[in-house]
Parts: sequence; structure tokens; C-alpha cells
Amino acid sequence: MKIKLCVLFGGRSVEHEVSIITALQAINKIDKAKYDIIPVYIDKGGRWYTGSMLTDIEIYRDLDLLKRYAKEVVLYKKDDKFVLQNKKGLFKSIITDVDLAFPIMHGTNGEDGTLQGYLETVGIPYCESNVYASVLGQDKIFQKQVLKENGVNVVKYKWFFDKEYLENPDNIVENIKIDYPVIVKPATLGSSVGIGIAHNELELRECITDAIEYDEKILVEEVITNLKEVNISVLGNSERQELSVIEEVGSKNEILTYDDKYKGGSKGGKVKGMASAKRKIPAELDEKLEKDIRNQANLAFRALNMSGVVRIDFLIDEETNKAYVNEVNTIPGSLSFYLWEKTDKDYPELLDDVINLGVINYKNKSRKTTTFKSNILESFNGFKGVKGIKK
Repeated sequence: MKIKLCVLFGGRSVEHEVSIITALQAINKIDKAKYDIIPVYIDKGGRWYTGSMLTDIEIYRDLDLLKRYAKEVVLYKKDDKFVLQNKKGLFKSIITDVDLAFPIMHGTNGEDGTLQGYLETVGIPYCESNVYASVLGQDKIFQKQVLKENGVNVVKYKWFFDKEYLENPDNIVENIKIDYPVIVKPATLGSSVGIGIAHNELELRECITDAIEYDEKILVEEVITNLKEVNISVLGNSERQELSVIEEVGSKNEILTYDDKYKGGSKGGKVKGMASAKRKIPAELDEKLEKDIRNQANLAFRALNMSGVVRIDFLIDEETNKAYVNEVNTIPGSLSFYLWEKTDKDYPELLDDVINLGVINYKNKSRKTTTFKSNILESFNGFKGVKGIKK
């Protein structure tokens, strides 16, 4: 019997369209002999839709048309089954039951633990990292704090809240104390949204103003001037990990931008996502540096309690030959399939591994005690000392 796999994508995020690209790439490659795929598109307002038309990229050109033909649904548990129910109409019929959820979301409200928390509340098994790992993966400040504590190399950084800057910008700028150039980032976004490089104080203030448009927490980091950027993907869970080849990524800009990642590969109406970015696979690294990157990748994966397939981005200072973890992506663009192809693991096999890990993680968690059969309220005689609370 085939597994009924609910693939979730879209969402209330500035990376909404990127999620659609990644999800449709994956849906096209998932083994249809093993899985019945149920696409669930989450629109920018947070409404859930399903329907076979959602697997066609062309439908997303006209979202009003999409919503006219797709069915708006809710996910819940009924009679020990997880079901998608029609949300509209007098008779709210069940459209299908679901065995497993596969979130392919990028950014806030999907990759950051928000959706994972909902899936945990419903109780449905799901793929990729859990709530805690997803939070650490999305919040670059939390992430750096955990990585640093666990001996992983990170660059010098400072962070602050938007309100602190708006109330006293001079004080924030004075206390950054990192030599220019610096890079300014919204703490919880991805896909290079809201990121800028500042070479002086004026540019720093401009970059902070831009980043504040997207997030309440702002990160300022040291820029590695003799820079080489490399990425590696890790597949697994706390018990076992595999590592992909290492890629070197390049850009005509000082940083790899949103356009570099997602618009550079647009041709004839087809978008290739992260797979289209300029890259060299494998990266040209000496044996010692490659070993260090692979060791740090494993350490970072474990420290952040990741699961499924992730991508870890490194910055290399070519003058010192030292590598720093830049960030960890819990649901990477294109699910980093292009890195695994170089290890003779094709995309369908990679997806199958991620799905199997979701099942394994659910079984492992199900063995843990999460509630007690006893009820301490059985002999409860009411509240004491609370007279007068109600007026």
C-alpha cells in the first residue's frame, strides 16, 4: 500500500514563491510507485488549498484562478486518522486521509518551527527537522550562539532589536565595534532577502533601515574580505549522518543575492531555483580544509539537533585558510539535490531517504512518555483561597 504523502508549500513568507519552486521540483521527482502525493498550497494569507492542479507551475501565475478550482481545506485528526477536510460548503466532507506530512517551506511561518508546532499539535508524522531545530535553523542569532557554545567557528557579530535602534540609533551604531565592511541581515529570513553590505557608517544605517523592514531582530557580522563561499549538505538525524560533496558558490555581486539564487536560472518560463546558481562542484579545497569543513558540518548538525536534509553554508578566509559556518538551512532551496547527485544519490533516492527519516523520527518519539494515564484532578476538591476573585 502506498503512503499518502501531504506536501506542504507556499506560506506567509517573503520566500513564498521560492517554496513553490522547491516543492514542485520535489513533487516531480518523488517516486509515484511508493507515494500518493497530496499537494497542499498555503497562500500568503495562511489559507490551505489542495487539488491536482497545484502540481503545475503555470497555475501560480493567476492565484485567483487557483483558488477558484482548488479546494480550501483544514488538517485535523479524526478517528485515529489524519484528514484533510473541505473548509467551505454546507457539508464539510473529508477529501482524503493523510499518512505523513512533508513541509517544503522556506522562511517564516513554515521553516521556522511555526508549521512544525502545528503538525505536532495535530499529531501527524512529518519530515525534516522538529520544532526546536527549526527555530534554531531560522534564527541566525540563536543559531550562532548554539554553534559557538559547541566549538563551531562563527565570525564576529553583534545583534539588536529594531526598537532599540529606532529609539537610539547612535548608541547601536557606536556599540557594533566591528571593522568595515560589515554585512547586515534580518535575523530570521533566508534567500538573501533584506541583506546588505556596508562599507561605512552611512551605508550601515541604510542597511539597518532596510533590514528592519523585514524583521525585529537585526544581525551585523564581520565580512571576510578574502572570501570563498562553500556549501555542504547533511542528511540524517541524531543517530546517523551522511555528507554530500562540497560546492563553491559564486556571484557577480559581493554577496549571493536573491536574484543570483532564483532569477538567474529562469529561462523559457522554467525556474530552476538554487540549482541554477553559479557554482563549482566539487569545490577546490586542500585536504586539511575539506576535512575541517566536513567535521564542522557534522558538529553543527548535531549541535542544532537537525533531521532530514539540510544545507550548511561556510565562509572561508583564503588568507588564513580558516572556515566559518555562515548559516544552516533546515529546508534548503531545491533540497540541495544537486549536491547529492555528485555522490551517486539521485533526487528520488534523496527524497525517499528524507521521507523514511520522518517515519523513523516519529516512531522514536512515539516511544517516549508524553502524558500520564493517571488524573490528579480526580480527587481535586476545588480551589482554596480564591474566594473573591469573581466579582
